[in-house]
Amino acid sequence: MLYFLIAASVIFDFLNGFHDSSNIVATVISSRAMKPRTALIMTAIAEFTAPFIFGVAVAKTVGSELIEPHAITITVVLAAVLAAILWNLITWLIGMPSSSSHALLGGLLGAAVLASGFGAVKMEGLIKILLALLLSPPLGFIVAFLLMKLILFLSRGATPKINEYFRRSQVLTSLSLAFSHGSNDAQKTMGIITMGLIAGGWQDSFHVPAWVILLSASGIALGTAFGGWRLIRTLGGRIYKIRPVDAFTSQLASTGVILGASLLGGPVSTTQVVGSSIMGAGAADRPNKVRWHIGKEMLLTWVLTIPCSASVAALIYWPLSLIFSP
Repeated sequence: MLYFLIAASVIFDFLNGFHDSSNIVATVISSRAMKPRTALIMTAIAEFTAPFIFGVAVAKTVGSELIEPHAITITVVLAAVLAAILWNLITWLIGMPSSSSHALLGGLLGAAVLASGFGAVKMEGLIKILLALLLSPPLGFIVAFLLMKLILFLSRGATPKINEYFRRSQVLTSLSLAFSHGSNDAQKTMGIITMGLIAGGWQDSFHVPAWVILLSASGIALGTAFGGWRLIRTLGGRIYKIRPVDAFTSQLASTGVILGASLLGGPVSTTQVVGSSIMGAGAADRPNKVRWHIGKEMLLTWVLTIPCSASVAALIYWPLSLIFSP
C-alpha cells in the first residue's frame, strides 16, 4: 500500500505542476516577455530547487497539524490523494483554474472523517490552513491593486519605452514567482508521503526524508515542464488583455503573498492568489477592463473544490478500506 501511495503522490505532484504551471507562466507568456517553452523550463528548474532553499514548513503543516495521529492510515491518505488527482483532471479538462491545495485538503478531511468521525480533525490546524487558503486570494488582489496604483503614479509621463522595462523585468519576477510556488506546492506532496511513512510504521515522528524532498521536487518540476495550456489561456487572456506592466505587477504581488505564506507554514492556492492578483492589477488600472464573470467562475470553482473533493475521497475510501482491510 505504501508503494501505491508513493506512486499516487508522485502522480498528484506531477499534475500539480502541470496544472499550476499556468499560474506562473500565463502572464509572462501573454505579455510576450518570454517564449512559452523557455518560460516553462525556467519555471521547472526553480520549482525543483525551491524546497531545498526554503525548507519544509508547509509539509509539516499538511502532514502533522490537520489530522489526529490515530486517524492517519495509508488508506485514508491514499483516498485523499486519488480524490485530489481526479478533481485536478476534471478542472483541467474544462479549462478552469482550480486549487490543488483545496483538493488535497478536502480529500484528507473527507477520508479521515468517514474513517474516524469528526474527532479525527485537529481544529487548530484546520483553522490555520483555512485562514491561509481563504485570506491569501483577497490579499493578492489588494497587494496587486495597491502596487499597480503606485507603479502607475511613479511612471506617469513616461514614454512607451517603459513597456520594454516591464517586459524585461519579468524574467526576475516570474523566476521569483516560480520559487515561491515550489516552496509551497511541492511540500504538500512531501507531507502526504511522510504521513504514509508514519502510518505504515516506517517512521516514529514527523520529519521529511531527503529522498521524499527529491522525489516531490522532481515530480512537480517535470509536470511544470509540460505545462497546462488550457489554463494558461484562461489566466493569460480571458480575464483581460495583459500588458507588460500588468504581468510585472501581478507576478510581484503573487510572489510576496505565496512566499510569505510558505515561510509561515501556511498552504495556499497558487491558482487563486495569481488569479486574484491579475484582477487586482487590472482593476487598479481600469475596473471595466476586467472580465469579472471569469473571476466569478473561478470563485465558484474555489468554493466547490473542498466539499467536492471531500465527497469524492469519502466515496473512494469505502472500497479501498474493503480491498486493503486486514
